[in-house]
Amino acid sequence: MTTDVAFHFGAPDKLAYVCRLLRKATASGVRVMVVGAGETLQQLDTALWALAATDFVTHTYAEAPGTLAARSSVVLSGDASLDCSRLPVLVNLLEQAPLGFERFARVIEVVSTDEADRNLARERWKHYMRQGIAITRHDLALKA
Repeated sequence: MTTDVAFHFGAPDKLAYVCRLLRKATASGVRVMVVGAGETLQQLDTALWALAATDFVTHTYAEAPGTLAARSSVVLSGDASLDCSRLPVLVNLLEQAPLGFERFARVIEVVSTDEADRNLARERWKHYMRQGIAITRHDLALKA
């Protein structure tokens, strides 16, 4: 399986953009894993709970008890190498390319307008290129 990688550049509010992205993906029936640092995942969890009731995205942490993670549209995790057989899409919020990204059909990298975030994204871009991955670029400023 070849992994498709897409960079979404220029998100003025990264977490708000990820919320919209997750809402759109899950509305079309796609299940998603979001990988990130603990604090970032907590902020995303809070933001997802703050969506309007009609926009609610079912989500939980990968470590959730029982079958909760298996039934949720979005699984939040600090580790992309977890079993992802039912999760075709990975949204990366880590500073580096996640280990195990190649197990997903699609990886989405969201990049804010912050210069430090853009520099980290350039390093991830180079990492994927060294792996022979073709990358799609979406410039959000052009869509505005």
